[in-house]
Amino acid sequence: MNIELADLMESSSEFLNYLASWHAGLPCIAMREIVAESGAPDRVAVMSVDMIRGFCCEGPLASPRVGGIILPIVRLFQRAHDAGVSDFVLTQDCHPPDAPEFAQFPPHCMEGTPEAETVSELLALPFASRFVTLTKRSISSAVTTGLDGWLDARPGLKTLVAVGNCTDLCLYQLAMHLRLRANALGTGQQVITPVDCVETYDMPVETARTVGALPHPGDFFHLAFLYHLALNGVRVVREVR
Repeated sequence: MNIELADLMESSSEFLNYLASWHAGLPCIAMREIVAESGAPDRVAVMSVDMIRGFCCEGPLASPRVGGIILPIVRLFQRAHDAGVSDFVLTQDCHPPDAPEFAQFPPHCMEGTPEAETVSELLALPFASRFVTLTKRSISSAVTTGLDGWLDARPGLKTLVAVGNCTDLCLYQLAMHLRLRANALGTGQQVITPVDCVETYDMPVETARTVGALPHPGDFFHLAFLYHLALNGVRVVREVR
């Protein structure tokens, strides 16, 4: 199949307009609504992925775009805690020096280094001792991390709020795993992703050519993967207030 750019742009224009309109019209929801829908605070869990220094603050994969969601996520955690939520899970990269993933991405977030540490703003929360931290060695928050076991031990959970980075990589894998798992097991759980607590990095074409990497259009991938989450049953909202 040969793809002509002009044909692709013409055939995609209607959907891209729809996509922008969809994003602009996303609703907000209050944490108290989430708790009420779920039945009780102990039926809600908040999960963040890769809110660590190596993606937010320092190292070859750190991005100011991703760093910009630290404070919104801190506010979300605080709102959840204020509403009585006590289950918080942090899934985080923690790679060995010879990680196979380094064939796709530069060495990052190696175990024992500052890059693999949770951002200080989350650790400063007075209830940080409640956090359950699960280390991962791939973009999946579920493979060999113990996440499924943690979920199995809490069958009463009805709402899972998934936040973090990157929209098209680790966050996408987390939210999709939660959604697909709930579908397969028939748990009736809903998965919510608030847009203000999700982000991805940007690598323009020219920069990618210079460093010998694949381009990564941050704005486009962010929007397209949010939509794909919604397409698969994840409840995408603008913000959890």
